[in-house]
Amino acid sequence: MIYPWHLYLMAAIYIFAGTMHFIRPKMYLRIMPRYLPNPKLLVILSGIAEILLGIGLCFPSTKNLAISGIIAMLVVFLIVHYYMLTSKKAGAGIPVWILLLRIPLQFGLMYWAFWYFQL
Repeated sequence: MIYPWHLYLMAAIYIFAGTMHFIRPKMYLRIMPRYLPNPKLLVILSGIAEILLGIGLCFPSTKNLAISGIIAMLVVFLIVHYYMLTSKKAGAGIPVWILLLRIPLQFGLMYWAFWYFQL
């Protein structure tokens, strides 16, 4: 089955984002909440998850499982967004209005993923 180009765009975004966990791990370590155990392992695992879920979007047999995984992952990532709002160091100097805007963006990304269940 050939999917619409925007599903492949979504896949590419997640694969790119996951790859960045290995290229710029310090950036992700800075935003990892300190109350979570083993932040370095969590950065690696979340990078692997993003890559695998992005790849999973491209195949009919794994698409719906990947969509479910992406939605669950985005829900978990809300913890990071909240932490960035409450920690000056994790916020990395990003204006608060941008950090606040990222929260509804997460829900938009969840909706975008959910929309592909019908294909």
